[in-house]
Amino acid sequence: MVHMTHFNSADLSRVIEMAWEDRTPFEALEREYGLNISAVIKLMRMNLQPSSFKLWRKRTVGRKTKHLKLRSPEISRGYCSRQYKHH
Repeated sequence: MVHMTHFNSADLSRVIEMAWEDRTPFEALEREYGLNISAVIKLMRMNLQPSSFKLWRKRTVGRKTKHLKLRSPEISRGYCSRQYKHH
């Protein structure tokens, strides 16, 4: 696992953004940043206000799109088709 203190501000910001995104599974965070679910939760707890952390946890617990094992097989990508448009 990657130690959280090794993240620069851009990486930390991206991890938090990915954690908030409904369609980005936790497995993508582990693959890209080496953070398992426990580490993501810890990182979010350390970097969000308590009320924001509680809201985030409430949103992610059991959310099918955040856990590949719960995700429908029709969902094959981790982001919305309108996101990351290339010009």
